[in-house]
Amino acid sequence: MPAKTITNRKARHEYHIEETYEAGIALTGTEIKSIRAGKANLQDSYARVENGELVLYNMHISPYEQGNRFNHEPKRPRKLLMHKREIMRLFGQTREKGFSLIPLKIYFNNKGWAKVELALARGKKKFDKREDIIARDAKREMDRAMKNRNRQ
Repeated sequence: MPAKTITNRKARHEYHIEETYEAGIALTGTEIKSIRAGKANLQDSYARVENGELVLYNMHISPYEQGNRFNHEPKRPRKLLMHKREIMRLFGQTREKGFSLIPLKIYFNNKGWAKVELALARGKKKFDKREDIIARDAKREMDRAMKNRNRQ
């Protein structure tokens, strides 16, 4: 059974994505089992550099159903694993340029390790969001027209 990919669908609507990075994530046993079952949520989560370490906040991983008293806390801060050089580069960009670190998705690589796709993102203004919605609707209309034209 393939493991599920958990995505942050709201992120692309709320932010301009500049760059993406892959980071490992330090998890406990019951957390990894819950993620494999697809019981995680990235909404409203963000990453921050603290004391030279990258930490992910507000990611909700539901407690594992078959877990016992050693089950994990659902919203605890989780350490992300990246090279020191990359972390310091991200630290500089988030400090100066007004960028945020937003997780886009959690997935499993071919070795079975859980990875987080982090985005260096800048928040969108309200009119940017409206423009995106208008462009998406226009594309949908064009596709619909092309589909109907091809049928005739």
